[in-house]
This record gives sequence, C-alpha cells and structure tokens, in this order.
Amino acid sequence: MTTETRHFTVHHDGVTIPVSRGGRGRPLVLCPGLSSTQADLHELAGLLRRDHDVVTFDLRGHGLASAADRYSFEAFRGDLGAVLAELERLGPPSAPVLVGYSLGADLAVHHASEHPGAVAGLVLIDGANPVPEPFITEADLPEFRAMWQDMAARQEALRGSARQVLLTAQEILELNVEIDLIRSGILDRYRKVDRPISMIMSTSMAGDGGEGHAPRFNQNWCAGVERLVREQPHISTSWLDADHRLVFTHAPEIARIIRSALDPAAGPAS
Repeated sequence: MTTETRHFTVHHDGVTIPVSRGGRGRPLVLCPGLSSTQADLHELAGLLRRDHDVVTFDLRGHGLASAADRYSFEAFRGDLGAVLAELERLGPPSAPVLVGYSLGADLAVHHASEHPGAVAGLVLIDGANPVPEPFITEADLPEFRAMWQDMAARQEALRGSARQVLLTAQEILELNVEIDLIRSGILDRYRKVDRPISMIMSTSMAGDGGEGHAPRFNQNWCAGVERLVREQPHISTSWLDADHRLVFTHAPEIARIIRSALDPAAGPAS
C-alpha cells in the first residue's frame, strides 16, 4: 500500500462526501463527530498513517462536504455507510477497523451492529456512551442554545475552509437531543457487535471546573462507561486526563493507545 494520500469523493443521498486515504498496513476508517471535520483530525490521522491504511472523510455539512436538506443521526449514518460501501467496491485488503470520535463512535457502533463481519473492530473515542441520564434537559436548553449560537457565529470566519460547519445552532441543538435519545438504547446495539471494542474516554468531558454543569456532566459520563463495562466486560477502556476535545489535544497518546489495542503483541508505540 502506497503512503501517498489520495483524495476522491462519494456521492450519496444528494450530498458529496470528500474522502482521503493514505498510509500502509491494516485498513482503518476514522469517522469524525458532530461539528468536527477530517481536517480537525489531521494530526491523529497522520500519526496513524505510519502503520495503517487510514481513510478519513467529512460528514454532510462539515468541512468540504456539501450541505444537505436534512441533518439527522440516520443521515449521518448513511454517510458512513456510503464511504464504507465505496471502500468495499475499491477492494480493501481486509475489513477495516472503525475509529469513531464523539458522534462518530455512535455511528460506528450502529453500523457494526447491523453489518456483522463487515468491520474488524471498533475504537470509540469519547462517544457511544450509554449514559444513565440525558445530557440536555429542558432546564439546560437555553444555555446550550446560547452556546451553539455563539459557536455558529464564530464559524463565519471558517466559511469555505476545510474546517467549516454549515449546520445552524438550532440544527446542532436538535441533533444533540436526538443523540441523547439514541444513547438511551445503545446497550442493545453493543449486544449485537461481535468484534473487539476499545474505548478511549475523557475523565472530564465537560471540563475540569467545579462549578456549573460540568461536575454533573462528568459524573454522568463516567457512570455511562461503568454501566457499559459491567455488562460488556470484554470491552477495553482507557481514560485520558482531558476534556471532550481530547482527539485534538492528545492525538499522540490516542494514536499509541490505538496501536496497542489493535496489536497488543507489539507493545506500546514509541
């Protein structure tokens, strides 16, 4: 497998999805999360390409992907499925490992649960967490709405770039509410996955401040992982002292954990 990075597009459901592929070794598909792009994952992808055939892509409305008429969990899951179908058509040497960040982790679990044998394993980075309580309650809505409106305003400076997000604040809010609902039933999805699963989770997903909502959110996040591992003790879990942006701030550590998880006999990477 050549180390040169190639770029191509997948056309699906009225959207154009940009895909990048490079590296050599075991095939690995890196799925971004809500409000993140393959450009945001550039450092992690580059590290993994040293010994993996790494595929990255943008979800609809993110990065260099086109906008869409609808944004929903199922629509994003369709984007991942379309990329994987194209990779299968191109003839990868073997089933890929899916590495999903945040929403991307949920997409990976759902895909694997419905396509047994189509993936070699899952690495889930701070997502797909069966939290016992929803993150966004009615009381939290005004604060979250204001936060995402501020984020949407800052996005104006990124228009036309590989890091742009075209979704409105309201669309992001609605998606987060939907993801809360989906995670309430994700344990059933895990029960259908018969491939190795590794999780890389943040200890302080909402930040390490002791005030406001952060302590409640962090406790809920940890409780969800504990709940999952109690039921699925075969799942390997690593914790990083970080917040939800760990994939951007701790890329070298995440790459080392992924290498160790996929090839335990090799030991920790240097």
